[in-house]
Amino acid sequence: MSVDLPSYEDLRLVRCTLEALPGVGEAEVLLIADGPRAAVSALVSDGRPLPEPTVAALPPARLGNGETQVVPGCLAAMERAAVLAIAHTVHTMGSLSDSADALGAAPRHRWIVRRWLAALASENLPVPPSRQELTRAMRDLDAARQKLGYPAEMGRFFQTALRSLPRLVRDEISLQSLLFAGGGMTTARGNYRDNLISRHLNRAAAEAVAARAPARVLEIGAGVGATTDAVLAAVGEVDYLFTDVSAFFLDAARERFAHRPGLRYALLDVNVPMALDEQPFDVVLAANVLHNARHAGRTLAAIRELLAPGGTLVLIESCVEHHLVSASMHFLMSPRADALLPGFADVRQDQDRVFLGRTEWIRQLAAAGYRDARVEPAPGDPLAAAGQYVFTAVRGDRHSPPAPLLSKAAEALPPHLVPREIHTVDALITDRSHRP
Repeated sequence: MSVDLPSYEDLRLVRCTLEALPGVGEAEVLLIADGPRAAVSALVSDGRPLPEPTVAALPPARLGNGETQVVPGCLAAMERAAVLAIAHTVHTMGSLSDSADALGAAPRHRWIVRRWLAALASENLPVPPSRQELTRAMRDLDAARQKLGYPAEMGRFFQTALRSLPRLVRDEISLQSLLFAGGGMTTARGNYRDNLISRHLNRAAAEAVAARAPARVLEIGAGVGATTDAVLAAVGEVDYLFTDVSAFFLDAARERFAHRPGLRYALLDVNVPMALDEQPFDVVLAANVLHNARHAGRTLAAIRELLAPGGTLVLIESCVEHHLVSASMHFLMSPRADALLPGFADVRQDQDRVFLGRTEWIRQLAAAGYRDARVEPAPGDPLAAAGQYVFTAVRGDRHSPPAPLLSKAAEALPPHLVPREIHTVDALITDRSHRP
């Protein structure tokens, strides 16, 4: 059943109305899901320029040590296997000019095919790899997997995904069926916890949480609990709200952490209004989840409103679109065929990418009203080759409460265009070519 969405002109009317209100210098308007329907969301700033964001200096290899020296070489081997598997798929099933059609790609996965073609161009692979070359690359991938400490289940996942690219791109099988084979979580935990890279990142995130000495912690998108384990070991007993968009993960966590006092559980989706009937939190933790936000700035602003004054946000985020990710985990990021609002609405719009870069996250945090940003690992750390970072930032106090703006907007707009939420931010990061 089709849903009537507010038009471009409707959203432009909302933006102009908000920008005419006292104290509003600039507004950005977008759509968010609100149950089965769409609702208007808005970010407003006072128009003052944002100072250039700064990041605290860290030792060049605080996270890395002797064992992490293998990371760059291992990742290079895994990337090589992935791009050769992509080349084999594209050249065997189609041509470089019309691969999406030749592969029979499902419409929702066509963006992945475009990423594959860009990868082949960047790696200068105009001809398909030989069978011997592909076999050797697969052996090298598994050797690298073992050096990085991924469990055998994760090795089987990588190999199966790379050999199943035609079926994945046609939606004949789902990546979830490979990642959660048999309904188990061993493979997913291998990706997010049981490997050298994730161990160091989760430890750094746990230390950042513990440094706040929190009484109340909210974890968003906790999933398989990979980062939760490290944090709970570091903080002792706290009031800990474990949330995820899926009841499947909540049920598994209730069983897994049944022995742990202080844990509570709730459904939470970063792409809908995130009002919680809760006291403010000392720390909000989001590990490998905020790239799912349709609009990163809106979600960061909504999270800031869940924090107590001076509260800390801790993120783990991937910032590089690796070939291996484009041949595996990116299938989790394709919109559902019946998605109400497919695609991103922020700086990633129409760019065939999922992840914000390291510098982009720093700017987004500053614009959304955070200060004192720290990022690990430092550029000179071997772990930086993974393109995954721990971001820590503190809630700032420059913004004003949005409630009066909501009241004034309700007076000036038709009822169906009144924003479901308004977030006040320090600055807007807007691609004006897409702006209503």
